[in-house]
Amino acid sequence: MEKGSSEGKITGAASIVGAATVVSRVLGYIRDAAVAYVFGAGLYADAFFMAFRIANLLRRLVGEGALTSSFIPIFTEEKNRRTTEGTRALVSSVFTLFTLILVALTLLGMVFSREIVLLMAPGFAVDPEKFRTTVNLTWMIFPYMVFIGLMAIAMGVLNSYRHFTAPALSPVFFNLSIIAAVFAVAPFLATPVYALAIGVLAGGFVQLAVQVPYLGRHGMVPKPLLNFKDPAIKKIFLLMGPAAFGVGIYQLNIFVTLWFSSQLPEGAVSYLYYAGRLMELPLGVFGVAVSTAALPSLAEHAAKKEWDAFRDSLSFAVRIVNFVTIPATVGLFVLSYPIIDLLFRRGEFGIGATNGTAIALYYYTIGLVPVAISRILTSVFYSLKDTVTPVWVAFVSFIFNVILCFALVGPLGHGGLALATSLSSIIGVITLLVILRYRFGRFGGRMILSSSLKSTAASLVMGAVIYILILKSGFGSLGVAPRAVLICVSLAVGVAAYLTLSRLLKVPELSFLKGILRKGR
Repeated sequence: MEKGSSEGKITGAASIVGAATVVSRVLGYIRDAAVAYVFGAGLYADAFFMAFRIANLLRRLVGEGALTSSFIPIFTEEKNRRTTEGTRALVSSVFTLFTLILVALTLLGMVFSREIVLLMAPGFAVDPEKFRTTVNLTWMIFPYMVFIGLMAIAMGVLNSYRHFTAPALSPVFFNLSIIAAVFAVAPFLATPVYALAIGVLAGGFVQLAVQVPYLGRHGMVPKPLLNFKDPAIKKIFLLMGPAAFGVGIYQLNIFVTLWFSSQLPEGAVSYLYYAGRLMELPLGVFGVAVSTAALPSLAEHAAKKEWDAFRDSLSFAVRIVNFVTIPATVGLFVLSYPIIDLLFRRGEFGIGATNGTAIALYYYTIGLVPVAISRILTSVFYSLKDTVTPVWVAFVSFIFNVILCFALVGPLGHGGLALATSLSSIIGVITLLVILRYRFGRFGGRMILSSSLKSTAASLVMGAVIYILILKSGFGSLGVAPRAVLICVSLAVGVAAYLTLSRLLKVPELSFLKGILRKGR
């Protein structure tokens, strides 16, 4: 396969995922703003975010980790050698098996909701109302895992057929469900926060349902089939074992953060959640988009042993992610307080919550680039059917995260937990790069470094421009509409400065960014 063809596939797919993610993230911020307006960053917000993070653990496990990453390489290989009927039988077997597994895990989660909350959020136990509410919300939200776990399989099938639109757009319906629950259900409940759990369940169901028509277009609508002797299923589970362990280690990082934050003053859990959501925009639009788009291409190159094309695709994916996430890091750092103030400071979300969230975001931005790169590099190992190496790297990152949390939570509070997450991600991505360099030799490291240095120089100028515009405007004394206009103008001027300097510095990724913006097939 030619280099241009490979890059074109990644660029075209990333444009679809990225565009859909932009729509989803915009609605996500409206959703978070609605939750912040009604519940602020106090007892009930902390309870919901903690419950959602607990019940969401399995989504991370199967939706963005072990299952999808193990399923796509195997399914891509199998669909090229099987008939349509044989491929459909494999899909049906996988759906049936994981339905049984997810239902069993959900029932266990519901039965042991109290014990799980006590384990993950011991600090909540000192407040009976907070603890009871968190347990109830966790119990209510657990069935969401069934819907979202099966959606992950549907996403894997569709992505293998290079259909990215429906899976990428499905979070839009989830966000709409939460927004509807906040305004249409919460006012009628004695304890309004339970409306959020109803919205989560409805959103999970709709996310799965919208995939079905597109599965039908490829003749892949699953039916109940108990054929677990299929060799492909055994391969998937062999890959999933180490991958699940690796993602489980990542979840331990979340567990550590939740464990520490539950023992900090009220609001810490919410601050970290809101800040994390803001950091997910560039990660979702470009980091996840490119890694999602790159995995099928990398898997195809690996299957055909096209190693030059494999290295070219890897180098390209890292460079295009850096080109976007480096300026995003600078922009988020400079605009942390103004953006949080504009998006959330109203209703129950006051100045204290704004400051607390901004502190968390300052420290989270440090990890934006390494987290985005690590998603690409992890996809590389998965495309090679190597799920063991990412496990060990994740374990190294986990150990450092625990040590850093202990060291930083005292002097920096919840900001220290965010900083620990960022620093451990830097350690992880450096380890992955060293391993890949040892295994594959050169894969465009000089090009990556040159491009990154140019992007950093242009980003620093961009950040200075934005900072001066905000600083000289008297931002704090302006109304909501003028603040929104000022942020938009500052961003537009900053982006223009970044793109102009990138062109002057002859950054090659600029042309590929234009391709991403133009393509939408």
